[in-house]
Parts: sequence; C-alpha cells; structure tokens
Amino acid sequence: MGRQETIGFVLIGLVLIIWMWMHSPPPPERIPDATDMTTEEPLDTVPVEEPSIIDVPEERITDRMRDFGTWFSHHADGEEKIITIETELYVAEITSRGGLLQRFELTEYDRWDGVPVQLINHEEGDLSLLFTTTDGKLISTRNIYFQSDFEHNETVQLTDNDEFVITLTLPIGDERRLHKHYTFKNGTYDFDVRYEMIGMHDIVANFEYQIVWDHGLQLTEFNARNEAEFSAAYAFMAGDMEKIEAKNVGRDYIATLSGVTDWVGTRNKYFSLALISKDPVPSGAYLEGHRIVLPNQDEKENYSVALRMPFRARDYETAEINVFLGPMDHSLLKSYGVGLDKMASLGFWLIRPISEYFILPLFKLLNSFIPNYGIVIIVFSILIKILLHPLTKKQMQSMRKMQKLQPMMTELRDKHKDDPQKMNREVMRLYSDYGVNPASGCLPMLPQLPILFALFTVFRSTIELRQEPFAFWITDLSIPDRLINLPFDIPILGADYLSGLALLMGVTMFIQQKMTMKDPRQQALVYILPVVLTFLFTIFPSGLNLYYFMFNLLSVAQQYYVNKKHGDEPLRKVDPKKKKSGGLFGALEKQMQLSQAKKKMK
Repeated sequence: MGRQETIGFVLIGLVLIIWMWMHSPPPPERIPDATDMTTEEPLDTVPVEEPSIIDVPEERITDRMRDFGTWFSHHADGEEKIITIETELYVAEITSRGGLLQRFELTEYDRWDGVPVQLINHEEGDLSLLFTTTDGKLISTRNIYFQSDFEHNETVQLTDNDEFVITLTLPIGDERRLHKHYTFKNGTYDFDVRYEMIGMHDIVANFEYQIVWDHGLQLTEFNARNEAEFSAAYAFMAGDMEKIEAKNVGRDYIATLSGVTDWVGTRNKYFSLALISKDPVPSGAYLEGHRIVLPNQDEKENYSVALRMPFRARDYETAEINVFLGPMDHSLLKSYGVGLDKMASLGFWLIRPISEYFILPLFKLLNSFIPNYGIVIIVFSILIKILLHPLTKKQMQSMRKMQKLQPMMTELRDKHKDDPQKMNREVMRLYSDYGVNPASGCLPMLPQLPILFALFTVFRSTIELRQEPFAFWITDLSIPDRLINLPFDIPILGADYLSGLALLMGVTMFIQQKMTMKDPRQQALVYILPVVLTFLFTIFPSGLNLYYFMFNLLSVAQQYYVNKKHGDEPLRKVDPKKKKSGGLFGALEKQMQLSQAKKKMK
C-alpha cells in the first residue's frame, strides 16, 4: 500500500471520528430564549397542568370548580369509566376522565425488558382539546369528566375488518354539548377522532381551539440517552418540515406556527405519533419540548404537539383528525401519503437517497427469503463486493505495481534528495513509464463512504433491525455487541465493553494491511490503524461491524488470490505507443516542467 492509500485510510478514520462527534450528545451551549424561537404565542397556546380532583379535600373542591368558569365547573369531578379495545396490532384504553387515550400497547413489539411497548403515559393520558372561554378561563378537556356510552371495564375485541366507535359527551347546558368520537379499526396503527361542538358559538373565544398531545411518547429502549438523540417534534406545513429538538436541560423549546398544516407529530428512536388533519384544515401548529434528567442520570425528551384549529363561532362545528401511533417503519409511514416518512432518520440529503432507495429496499427484498438479518447483511456485503470488483481489482493491480516500484522510488529519492522538484518529476515519470496511478488505490474507498454512512444510519435507527439477532453473542444488530465487559470506561468513547465484531474487523484490517503495505516507513500504520478503528467501531451498531468485517474478509481473500496469481509477474514498462500523456499526472508533469523552465530563464 502506497502513501496515497495510507492517507485514504487515515481520512476514513478522521471522517468516522467527525461523524461520531456529530452524533454525540452536544455540550451545553447558550441558546436563545424561548421567545426568540416563537413566531406567535397567544395565551391559548400555553398548555395547562391541573392537579387531579380525585382524593382532593372537600374544602378545596369549590376553588377548583371555580377555575373552570361558568360553563364547565359542574364537570370538574365525576365518575371515571374505562373501556379497552383489543385489535391484532394494539390494545387501547379510553377513559371518561378527559375523554383521553390512556393506553396504547403494541402487541408485536417489546421493550428492552420483554414487556410489550406502551407508548402513552398511563397516569396522564393524552389527546385533549384546549381553548379559552368567553368568561376568560383557559380550559383543557383533560381535566373534565365526560359521559360515556360504554360500561366501566368493558372490553371490545376487533378482528378481520371490524370497526368500533366510542362516543363521549360533555353536556354544557341547555342544548350545548361537546361530543368526542373515537373510531378504531382492526389491522392498522391509526384511528380517527371526530369532535362535534354544538351551541358553543358564544363559549369558545379567540376564534381558535387546539387538539393537543401533551406528553410525547414513553421510553422503549434500554439506553434512554441514545433514544433521546432521535426524539423531536415536527410540523409538516405545505410540503415543508418544521422541527424542534430539546438539546439542553432546563430550557424551553417552543414554536408557534401559522399556516396550512398537514400534521404534527413526535417520535422517539423507533416509534412515532402523528395527528393528521382531515377537516377542517388547521390554521397552524404548536410545538414544545423539554429535556429532563432521569433518576439514573439518563436523559429524556418530552414533547407537546398541537393542531391549531379555526373556530368560526357557528352553532354547529366539527373537526376530524387521523391519529397514527406505531412503529417508525419507513414503508408504513410512506403509505399514508402525507410525508410521515420525513420523520425517519435516514441521513442528510446526500445519504438519504442511498438509505431510502437502495439499502432499505434491498434489505427487505433479501429478508423476504432470508429470515436472519445477519445473513442478509453478509449477502449484502458480498453483493457490494461484486459491485465494486472492477474498482478493487484495479486498486490491487496498482498496489502490486507500487510495491514493485518501491526499490526504484527509494533510489530516486536518495539520488535527488537535494533537489525535491527533480525528484518529484522523476517519480512521476516513473509512474508514467510503468502505467501506475497512485490515486487509483484510494478510488474504491470513495464509493464505500456514502454506503458506510447510509448503513450507519439504517442500522442505528430503522425498526427493521431492532432486536434482530444474528448468532452467538450478537443479539441485536441495531446496537453494539458486547463480547467483553470492562471494569472501566474507554476514554472519549465512554464504552465499558469490547465489541467482538469490532475486534474481528480490526484483525481482518490488520491482515489486509500486512499483505499490502510493504513500505518500511509505513509499517507502524499496519498496527496503529487497525487498533484505532477497532476502538472507534466498538460503539457502532453490530450490523455495521458485521458488514465491514465481511467486506474486509472478502478483500483479504481477493488480495490473496491476486498475490498468488500475479505475484511473480515481472514489472513491465508501458508501450510508448499506448502511453497516455494526458490525465492528472501528465498535466502535473507538464506543469512542473514549465515551472522548471521559467526558473532557468530567470
């Protein structure tokens, strides 16, 4: 391996370090006040948290009821009834307390501890209305008791194409009332919610109300800090995505947005929520985020999202939304046709197309007849190796010629050590005479970099690889594999373990470099680079390390074959009739000759 190839490996290492730094939790930094991030913030966009009425002493109930004003004080307390809806994909619970969804348990996905994924804060519940009344009260329906059309602890099971509608009613007085209808369907991760406001034209003020999701999504992974890296809140407005991320503890991240809104949503690492507008079209969105420290010193991001709905002060008004609560499955999100797939973490603009249109479809195609994703990755690495074969073949031929040129190059350097320009000119002539392009050793690495980064994003964030085992100690291809536990943390990386696949990748890299790097001045790199990259890859997903280990292993086999077949071939000069004078090195040689001629003229 020549100098250029070595530089190529060093650059790959540097890029990986930068990539790791870009995806590590950011250090504390000064951020603008919440007001700096807000384009508009009317009073009725400020979420209100009210204490529970249950078990509150009698003398305090009157004051609490007074807080609800003229229209809603008589609903500050009531009887709570709960209904459970069981489908093939989830189990949901609706409570008459606030008409809230208080449980949404996915039957096909487990948390890290084997318990089914539960996406909702069960104690709080979610999905409420928020509005200001004409008597100056800020009302959140989460604190009001609805009347229901179901029995307490009733359970409904849906199969095949079943649908089920739940109606909750809030009688306000006379003919005034608020209806909330849930429609659940079997076989999908979404459900519909329809609000009917009857006779509320002189109750709701400011010509606006909000459909609010207050408490984000629950944690589902063992590493909460890593899960927080993927959490965010979104508003999709006229084809553009607005996003907020709570990057620092103790800060308020708020965005109040005006304009046609298709949906608002939030996500954690593998699951997402979206409130998708149907009718009428929302007039804006509200996003709010906070980062909090958990008791075990991990961190969690909580997000509130809301659709700002227009209120036309009519005697009868209705609003309908579609609620998605499910996995961050790219094809599933894309099937809704409203841009939900934009929430998926598939890399920046250069990398995303590779992830979205090449890696994910190919993985799913292979997985359709290969059930083990570890085997899929191995087959994928073989396909990539075949795809890059023309480049790697040229690279190995160039490296072999470079090895045979080393004695002549050493002789030229010694002979012209006092005249660097002449030495460079003679070296380039040597390359030209023997048809060697030293840059060709790095060319096969360049196409690999986008693929490597795309694989990195796919392996660490797509739900297809979540909790997918391979073999032996490799139980989850989306996270690092732990072969050896250490009694200390590795500096900078913070890992207290060694990755078995990273070690195997380092061994194959060492063997490959030992086979190709013959320059005595570069022998130290044979040992340094594999060690450095082994530690770097320790914190990467095991699926990525499996891919790179297999790719290196195939490269070692290919290099062995090339060395055995062509190792004894003598080095021949290029036929002068076939020699190309153009190209990068021809141009450089001409430029050096011209520079030398100008010097002599002076």
